[in-house]
Amino acid sequence: MAEEPISDRLRDRIRRDFPDPDAAKGIEGALRKLAVELEDSRQSAERLLAAAVVIADGDVDRFSSAVRLARTDWRDLLMAGGLGYPDWPSVLDEELRSR
Repeated sequence: MAEEPISDRLRDRIRRDFPDPDAAKGIEGALRKLAVELEDSRQSAERLLAAAVVIADGDVDRFSSAVRLARTDWRDLLMAGGLGYPDWPSVLDEELRSR
C-alpha cells in the first residue's frame, strides 16, 4: 500500500473520539495494518477504516471488536458501521464532518 490509508478527516475523527494521544496513535497503527489486510476487498480504505472507528465510538474495546469483525468479514463491518448501504458516501461524509 503506497499511499496513507488514513485520510485527514478520518484522522480528525480518531483524535476527537480518542483524545488520549497514545490511544489515537494505537488506533491509527491498527487501522494501517487493517487497511493492508483488507486490500483485496477492493473497497474504499477510508470507508472500511471509518466503519471500525464509527463502531468504536471512542471505546478501545469496541474498536478491537470491530477489527476482529473486519477480519472475519469486511461486509459485516460495513453493515455494522452503517456504511453498507447505497447511501454510504453521504453517511461517511456525515460521520467524518468537522464538529
